[in-house]
Amino acid sequence: MYEWIKALHVIAIIAWMAGLLYLPRLFVYHTSAEVGSVQSETFKVMERRLLKAIMTPAMVVSLVAGLWLMWDGRWWTTGWFWAKSAALIGLFAMHGMMARWVKDFAADRNVRTHKFYRVMNEIPTALMVAIVIFVIVKPF
Repeated sequence: MYEWIKALHVIAIIAWMAGLLYLPRLFVYHTSAEVGSVQSETFKVMERRLLKAIMTPAMVVSLVAGLWLMWDGRWWTTGWFWAKSAALIGLFAMHGMMARWVKDFAADRNVRTHKFYRVMNEIPTALMVAIVIFVIVKPF
């Protein structure tokens, strides 16, 4: 069963990461759309659906499957697992911030620039690289 749960975990991670990498790009483009325009309203729908239909369910499946793997593999006793967990907390924080930004855009309250979202777009990538190294290389 472990290998099947691991496969589910990886599939969910891929879906979640796709959203974490794509949503800030939508924000970059949304910042240049005029409030109330068809384009702005389209971005609102895209952002909401990405967050609610893909990212959040994928995050939940990733978490549940990951906890199962952690328990079954007794990974909590290793150093790399705790380093990975610290980076994972960063991904959860990014998810939460993006959920807040979706709400801000939906209410036409965005005050951030496209440059801000371009920088925010890089954080999930850096965290993902760290997590993959911790899990695959297990440096400690």
